[in-house]
Amino acid sequence: MAGSGKSTFMQRLTASIHAAKKTPYVVNLDPAVGKLPFGCNIDIQDVVNYKQVMKQYNLGPNGGIITSLNLFTTKFDQVLDLIEKRSPEIDYVVFDTPGQIEIFTWSASGQIITDTLATLHPTVLAYIIDTPRSASPATFISNMMYALSILYKTKLPMILVFNKCDVVDASFAVEWMTDFEAFQRAVREDEESGYMGSLVGSMGLVLEEFYNALKVVSVSSVTGAGMADFFKAVDEAVEEYKTDYRPAMEKKLLDKREALKKNREENLTKLMRDMEVGGDVNAARGAFGSAVAGENEAGASTATENDFYEDDGAGESGSQF
Repeated sequence: MAGSGKSTFMQRLTASIHAAKKTPYVVNLDPAVGKLPFGCNIDIQDVVNYKQVMKQYNLGPNGGIITSLNLFTTKFDQVLDLIEKRSPEIDYVVFDTPGQIEIFTWSASGQIITDTLATLHPTVLAYIIDTPRSASPATFISNMMYALSILYKTKLPMILVFNKCDVVDASFAVEWMTDFEAFQRAVREDEESGYMGSLVGSMGLVLEEFYNALKVVSVSSVTGAGMADFFKAVDEAVEEYKTDYRPAMEKKLLDKREALKKNREENLTKLMRDMEVGGDVNAARGAFGSAVAGENEAGASTATENDFYEDDGAGESGSQF
């Protein structure tokens, strides 16, 4: 979320990885960021000029970011190649996305990038939350709704990172997520809730089940407090990806292939019926099947590339996203 300290967290994250004698590979996907407070291996700003895109296509700030991401995504296969070449040397690959949630999460380019990474490598999402601003129940529940939308859009393991714990302790947020009555008391005591109080309280009840699917950590990007807990949560999320999310993606891909096969058979049956070929149906079916088989053999590699589905080589070398 914009203003939550995401860039500072990225700086602390990369520094912590180096301090642990491990190697990160950092990719910046925010074309509108002014100056990065951390070093990165691949920077979208080296590929796409955000301001020039706005001028050329007569776009506003958000439109410029989306278009820049779309242009960058057309070259994302090259990013994957670079990561693959470095995979024996690196331990983590870290992506910094634009602060505007809707720009990355709900754009075509954002989905392509996320789905591609999730198909090839263990992928974990970190949602950074501004803890001081979330002390209000209404703002807190808004953050939870944002996180919920991202979780169900990507269907990937997620870690809620309550940042700036050096300013405000995040224990209140953990309590609100585990104790519904405590959250309801906070809503009643919050003078700013007003007419929204009943809505906020109801949403808190609805989200109780959602909280169980999340890992929560409290960190300070300034002092580095809580980073050990974050890396522990990442390791747990990677195991969750391997046991829950990866099999689900494999099943989804298999179902898609089965549906295509069934659709071909139905079309063939309809074609034979329309042609009324009678005794030559089996011969025509065999000829049609051979043509389909030949098409599948010729397009097998293309289908695999489009689905970005292959053995998890990076996982074997210890790389994590």
